[in-house]
Amino acid sequence: MYGEIFAGVGRDPADEIDAVFSDNVTQDPVMVRDIPFFSMCEHHLLPFFGHAHLVYVPDRHIAGISKIARALDTASRRLQVQERLTAQLADAVLSRVEPLAVACRLEAEHMCMSMRGVHKPGHRVVTTAVRLATNSSANGSGSAVAPRDLLDMLGH
Repeated sequence: MYGEIFAGVGRDPADEIDAVFSDNVTQDPVMVRDIPFFSMCEHHLLPFFGHAHLVYVPDRHIAGISKIARALDTASRRLQVQERLTAQLADAVLSRVEPLAVACRLEAEHMCMSMRGVHKPGHRVVTTAVRLATNSSANGSGSAVAPRDLLDMLGH
């Protein structure tokens, strides 16, 4: 059981994004919503779980969509905090897909807040991460991606 729950320990989430395609890529946003995840709070050793939403603007490559879900699984299957999990997913997509921009939003319920302490089941913790490319084929071509636009797409 613990081998499965902590299967992401020592693994790089970016390594899961191993299907990247470069044919006929447009710069239209790609969004994946409602990817479920489960993780373990590193402070209380209790689960937190929810859904991830991710949008990226391709430059030269697109990712196999299931690979984004696999990267999330790898990053979440370890002792974790939600803020870092959000950043690790955005960083994995940025490093492997090399998009113009990527934004992630995670919404989760934390059992450390639901079943102990303040006892507030049903709450949602929302974290976001936005990354912009520093080197891309669109730099200098007048193509700009506004972080606010990406967050709006994620429902921020």
